[in-house]
Amino acid sequence: MSASSDQSRFSNIRAQAEILDGEDGLRHLRDEFHVPTKADIKRTTLEHHQQKQQQQQDRNDPAPADETTTCTYLCGNSLGLQPKRTATRINQYLQTWSTQAVQGHFKPLDDSPLPTWLDADARAAKLMAPIVGADESEVAVMQTLTANLHLLMSAFYRPDPKGKHKIILESKAFPSDHFAVLSQIRHHGLSPDTSMVTIESPYSENALITTYDIQSVISKHAADTALILLPGIQYYTGQLLDIPTITAFAHKHDIFIIWDLAHAVGNVPLHLRDWDVDAAVWCTYKYLNGGPGCIGGMFINSRNSLVTTTITDEEPERGYGKRLSGWWGNDKATRFQMETKFHPVKGAAGFQLSNPSILDITSLSASLEVFELAGGVSPLRKKSKKLTAFLEQALSVLSEDAKKLFKIITPSDPDQRGAQLSVLLADDDLLNPVMKELEKGGVIVDERKPNVVRVAPAPLYNSFADVVAFAEAFEAALLAAQK
Repeated sequence: MSASSDQSRFSNIRAQAEILDGEDGLRHLRDEFHVPTKADIKRTTLEHHQQKQQQQQDRNDPAPADETTTCTYLCGNSLGLQPKRTATRINQYLQTWSTQAVQGHFKPLDDSPLPTWLDADARAAKLMAPIVGADESEVAVMQTLTANLHLLMSAFYRPDPKGKHKIILESKAFPSDHFAVLSQIRHHGLSPDTSMVTIESPYSENALITTYDIQSVISKHAADTALILLPGIQYYTGQLLDIPTITAFAHKHDIFIIWDLAHAVGNVPLHLRDWDVDAAVWCTYKYLNGGPGCIGGMFINSRNSLVTTTITDEEPERGYGKRLSGWWGNDKATRFQMETKFHPVKGAAGFQLSNPSILDITSLSASLEVFELAGGVSPLRKKSKKLTAFLEQALSVLSEDAKKLFKIITPSDPDQRGAQLSVLLADDDLLNPVMKELEKGGVIVDERKPNVVRVAPAPLYNSFADVVAFAEAFEAALLAAQK
């Protein structure tokens, strides 16, 4: 194919991107984020680029292009970009700590937008609730994803070796979910050989599983299954599962189901309360932009967190379900009386253990403020569908030589995927050189060995121009890696 035809292909799609970006009513939200420059991602020091720019201005030197050109960041499925307001909120928290010390737990400051530390988790739950489609009492912002998963299973996985004892999960589950299930089964003195069932499609070559595949396994093992654990969006393929249909099917067979929403929260609209989901867990550093390893979240349906007794009752523990307990799950009204009798607050907050990291919650809440500015997940999802469809279109116009070297394994139906497209390379040996070429060109995506590149345009900060930049760089990387 000639250079002129290459130029024509990309110039046409660049023109489309320019129109789509001009029509994007959410494009202003990109200004809420720090997007690294190409120079930033090549740095091996913490030198601040603004300091270097000031030095260049002092010398009247023009800034190099890499210092002013943003990288192409399509990796929000792994780690979201930093909101600009995060530093502001964290500095306000640090200032509170430095000037108020322990009083920060209880003392509100007139000129601060931050809640007291005692109430920080409740405010975060209030901001999170509309993102997952829940009442705020059903949401707790606490711990981390796998820790929360263990807390849920300790409360709701009650195996009977002679009755219901199995846990169903997908065969390609994220490793930490798999490890949690294995350890819970062994913790109860059972064997994974007899108490763990994995789902895989007998018909799919791309690790996709259909609702029928899942329902078939549930039906087959319903009589002795105690728990199901599934992802809202599968991390490897980017497939969005039918959460309400599968949840209803599990309930039809009297099985408790937990959803891992790591790749779904902040990515697709969720209606956990309306869907009658039993429980769910998620992290907050991907599409929610809370920061690396940030605090996790948990949903517990209100019917599973009832408290029907008072602390003064003779046996108050009869009024709530068994769970691992800690002082932050205690009723806030009696928490600081330091009684040694535990009595949980009603709702998901009653499953908390220790006081949460205020640094984490402050960082997360800063990003959740941006979601409020966007009008919630629904308008973001509308843009996201357009972005990911445009990414699919951009990949379709690559040269024939390039297209021979990959295929998209994410479902083509927009309602069966989130923002992410997973691209399967034709040869395992292509992955390392392709990733190196992309990084060299200022493009950040992520990989899953041995041969998958995951590309996720996030509607909060990505543009249609970003998609074209990736497509051009990806074609060049594929062809260079093949040589």
